[in-house]
Amino acid sequence: MTIKILVTNDDGIYAEGIQFLSKVLFESNRYRLKIVAPDHERSAVGHAITMHRPLRVERANFLHNPELTGWSVNGTPSDCVKLAVEAILEEQPDLVVSGINRGSNLGTDVLYSGTVSAAVEGVILGLPAVAVSLTGGEESKDFIYAARFIRDLIPPLIAGGLPEGTLLNVNVPPGSTAIKGARATHLGTRRYKNSFDRRTDPRGLVYYWLAGDLVEGEEEENSDVRAVQEGYISVTPIHFNLTNEAVMPQLEKIIAGVGKGAKS
Repeated sequence: MTIKILVTNDDGIYAEGIQFLSKVLFESNRYRLKIVAPDHERSAVGHAITMHRPLRVERANFLHNPELTGWSVNGTPSDCVKLAVEAILEEQPDLVVSGINRGSNLGTDVLYSGTVSAAVEGVILGLPAVAVSLTGGEESKDFIYAARFIRDLIPPLIAGGLPEGTLLNVNVPPGSTAIKGARATHLGTRRYKNSFDRRTDPRGLVYYWLAGDLVEGEEEENSDVRAVQEGYISVTPIHFNLTNEAVMPQLEKIIAGVGKGAKS
């Protein structure tokens, strides 16, 4: 069976990660690819969508394989998935794969990630989805290893299925020869010591530049951060239902009668 895959990212359609991923998936002969990605880097835009300006689409050529079909979009990663599924593609894909991102998307960082948000958009549209990131290193062999892991993950993922509304967030550590295997993980915690560098531009106007350092701490067992630190690929199931169900009984007590009092 041929699996139809929509490939996207947040680093831009000509970034190394998406080039290596599409090359490896195409060469496996098991997948039929369509690539729809931003026309330039759109990292850390979260789940933003474009509403107040037109989206423009252009055909994109891939020198490593002219048989691949691609489109660049002047929008966000979420725009790309939404536009691809609802307007560009003639057939609905079986799977959305977002990446390979240059840099990690671990723990609470997924809330900012354009890579993960593109996969979330796929899930919102009713499609299974995978986000994949390379946590460090920029060598070709690391990208290729990450791409091959996704290539081999897809068939059992499609066969076994995921619960509705769930995507997989995959983080691959660098140094492919030293990777110990893969772990099913939960999201860890990423904390930063943020600072804003106050500067003045040539016209005398003040602006701020965000900088921040990761605060290292003890990570929980079986978190994605811990797995990568220990040399494992982390595979984390994520869903976008942010409701804290455990708090519902307490909340019901808090709001009881509040609405009635507001009428007077």
